[in-house]
Amino acid sequence: MIRNLPESWDLEVDLVSIGSGIGGLSSAITAHDEGLSTVVLERSEQVGGVTALSQGQVWISGNHLARDMGIEDSSDSGFRYLQRLAMGYGEEEAMLNLTVHARVALKYFEEKAGLRMNVIRGCPDYYYGLTNDSVSEGRLLEVEPFPGPSLGEEWQPKTRLSPQVPYGLTTQDIADKGGLAAMMHWDFELLARRITEDERCAGSGLAAYFVKAALDRGIPLQTGVSVEQLIGDGERIVGVRATKDGKDFFVRANKGVVIAVSSYERNQNLERTLGNQLDPESMLFSAIDGSNIRLAGPFGAKVARVPEISMAGFSVPGEETDEGLPVWRSAMPIIGLPHHIVVNSTGKRFGNEGFYRSFYYQTDVIDGVTQTHPNFPCWIIIDSQAREKYAFVSIMPGQDWPEGLGVVADTVEELASKAGINAEGLAETVARFNENAEKGVDPDFGRGEQPWGAWMTGDKNQKPNPNLGPLVKPPFYAVRMSRMGATGIPAAGLKIDRNANV
Repeated sequence: MIRNLPESWDLEVDLVSIGSGIGGLSSAITAHDEGLSTVVLERSEQVGGVTALSQGQVWISGNHLARDMGIEDSSDSGFRYLQRLAMGYGEEEAMLNLTVHARVALKYFEEKAGLRMNVIRGCPDYYYGLTNDSVSEGRLLEVEPFPGPSLGEEWQPKTRLSPQVPYGLTTQDIADKGGLAAMMHWDFELLARRITEDERCAGSGLAAYFVKAALDRGIPLQTGVSVEQLIGDGERIVGVRATKDGKDFFVRANKGVVIAVSSYERNQNLERTLGNQLDPESMLFSAIDGSNIRLAGPFGAKVARVPEISMAGFSVPGEETDEGLPVWRSAMPIIGLPHHIVVNSTGKRFGNEGFYRSFYYQTDVIDGVTQTHPNFPCWIIIDSQAREKYAFVSIMPGQDWPEGLGVVADTVEELASKAGINAEGLAETVARFNENAEKGVDPDFGRGEQPWGAWMTGDKNQKPNPNLGPLVKPPFYAVRMSRMGATGIPAAGLKIDRNANV
């Protein structure tokens, strides 16, 4: 164990939480409730972490909210479900801890921290119908709208909002109006009111609940503080060295340090070495750069690996974050819609666009003969029906197509030529897809047959298949996608024991 004690400490507490997402905040809150002194150190100028950028959906099997609605489920069933999905990669003690304690944590934060969550009605497990112990609804939860003004004048603007997620609506609000596909039918009056009154849903709301609970307890939330090094006394970790206002800031931790940061999406070197990705883009802010590995590595921490999780998406020219970075958007909400397909450079489809959990893995496939990625680069292909009926993420029907976003052409063959796709292959793919879409079937990849995909990415008004519709109306559009990190879910992280100790 390294011994690198400073001459003096600038602050002394029992527990230091690094990061202000739900992990860092919940650890600080529970430690405080047990009588410990705590501090949360956040590198960026806003709190809420990656949690605030997300959809904010929480998966908890056997929870009391579902039980109170008469939905039968158990933590044992949830554990068996995770076992099957892990396929040997998951550690059983960790999965058991999750399924047993998540429902206890939910109850605790409801009673002690004012958290308010609801079951997302009708939302199935990802693999419902494909494996035993999956359920049709009850495990996926989301927060009730959170009143932003209750954070106070200082922390309301300092609690992060998502530039990608419509945080003024719950998933249930969206589902009740037809889902992601039916954006034109959403309750925009409700959305406008919530944004005006700063009522936060999704991940922005989830993060805000925990920020408020920390503030109510008087837990110091220090922003603009970058933890650069863990401090050891030769036997254990006893604190951190951070930089604050350009100077070293030493914080002693009498009981422990919680490293509540995980991803490395803004660190290109770690993306290449740990994530096996070449220059992926990211929806995250610049502080998400793998500091967990940098901090714990010198103390002998081990790195745990899982199969790579990647996504694909695009940026709309002119859209920027508050850091001046391009706003990268996941293609997941749109590629499973009718009149949309995704093809590789040969013009061929390669997966079920309506179920991203399997589709994105296909972009990482390597051809053993050619030693290439046959399915990357890839393009979203749509026709004018799609433009008239659906939003292209942030581009509304009737809105001018942004200059510089992909290519547009009057024929499929011309579109392929402009985009750099094999024209014959694309024409054949579109013809086959159209013929089957008219019948409501996808014999190649089963699009629309998977319940979660149909519920989340389909158009409930599209018959007979919510995920299928032909591409026949010109002009046609092609948008090349870029690789993206999985929004804070890395392929590698610090190996922990059953109690989350590194």
